[in-house]
Amino acid sequence: MDELALLAAADRRALEYTRSLPARRVFPDAEAIVGLKRFDEPLPLDGYPPEHTLAMLDNVGSPATTASNGADYYGFVIGAALPVASAAERLMIAWDQCASGWDNSPVSATLERQAARWLLEILDLPRESAVGFGTSATACTLSCLATARRELLKQQGWDFDQDGLIGAPEIRVVVSALAHITVIKALRVLGFGLRHLLIAPVNERGQVDIERLPELNDRTILCLQAGEVNSGEFDDFAQLIPLAKAAGSWVHVDGAFGLWARASSLNELTSGIELADSWTTDAHKWLNTPYDCAMAICRHASALSATLRGDAVYSAAAEDAQKNLTLEFSRRPRGIPVWAALRSLGRTGVAEMVERHCRLAKRVAEGLSCSGYQVLNRVVLNQVLFRADDQQQTLRIRDAVQASGETWFAATQWQGQPALRISISSWRTEDANIDHLLLLLNRIKRSDAVE
Repeated sequence: MDELALLAAADRRALEYTRSLPARRVFPDAEAIVGLKRFDEPLPLDGYPPEHTLAMLDNVGSPATTASNGADYYGFVIGAALPVASAAERLMIAWDQCASGWDNSPVSATLERQAARWLLEILDLPRESAVGFGTSATACTLSCLATARRELLKQQGWDFDQDGLIGAPEIRVVVSALAHITVIKALRVLGFGLRHLLIAPVNERGQVDIERLPELNDRTILCLQAGEVNSGEFDDFAQLIPLAKAAGSWVHVDGAFGLWARASSLNELTSGIELADSWTTDAHKWLNTPYDCAMAICRHASALSATLRGDAVYSAAAEDAQKNLTLEFSRRPRGIPVWAALRSLGRTGVAEMVERHCRLAKRVAEGLSCSGYQVLNRVVLNQVLFRADDQQQTLRIRDAVQASGETWFAATQWQGQPALRISISSWRTEDANIDHLLLLLNRIKRSDAVE
């Protein structure tokens, strides 16, 4: 099979997979999981025909996928892939561009600059900010926090690039007691030391408690949240950020999914967030681009570029080249699906999607309450946090839901007790899907009570 025929075969299989999403189990069954053992084979000496490899990937791999690209997946704030974003990704793969800078790929540099401008516009963040299109919130948070540390040390008269951290003034980090693991991981990798982090206590909703905020100064990074991962709550940026700026601190906001509320009628939740120094958000969450695509956004463009600069004698580029705004030197042009999504949805389409998901989340909360579940959060966004009658029943219901194959969401911990969390973030999810979800949860709870 020649190259074009092989690619056409892959497209046919991909189309068939997409077509089958409404009928697929949301989580693979035991037979599909066992079938993955077929991939456990010795490295071939001469290799198999390409069409054989493609067929195996589809025949064995597709049944064992999680249908997170469908309408009935509610786990981990994973958005499905918009058709236009998927289509752009397909063409982008065919281009196979190394999107380090203009010299590698003029079209990639052009589209990612345009995507960055549109992103700042739709999120209404400072237009002079730099935008680096990275792999994930983890990588982009690491980029922003590395920049924050370098800049704070620079203000103390310390040359981080030449002298590193040995003997450097101490940089303090204040994080929410409910900071997302990606923020904690980035801080650990950067060497801050988990025992040295200053923990900001939170209120019953999961927001940083202003009255108990640790002391801030000009050697402090304050990490806040737009959309706590369980409750969906937002820290009080309008009060917290001015306090931090008055002390000379750097403020970073983890807005992996919550930052997109700013592009909708729910933007009051983010009031004051534009005063921060840096932000991270994911496109593969609420913008519904394919994985992996996230953004590091920094008000101080030259600072981000100076921290991550990757010029070589054989490869120099402009300050805003993506290799100077991200961790990678060699990279794919992740911003192209963002450009495609924003161009096709426009302001109205993004707002409609965000607002619809938040409306559906409130429907879920109301339906759960009617079925006897305890809803634990205010449901200000797309997250619904709830429990059954006791811990054991909560976990039994989770197991029954996951075993059904009709939907999928996971357990979490809230205030030290097991809870369940439904995240609505797929462009495919409509009222009919919520009807089905609520009927399923009502049926499972009644069945559990009878048993």
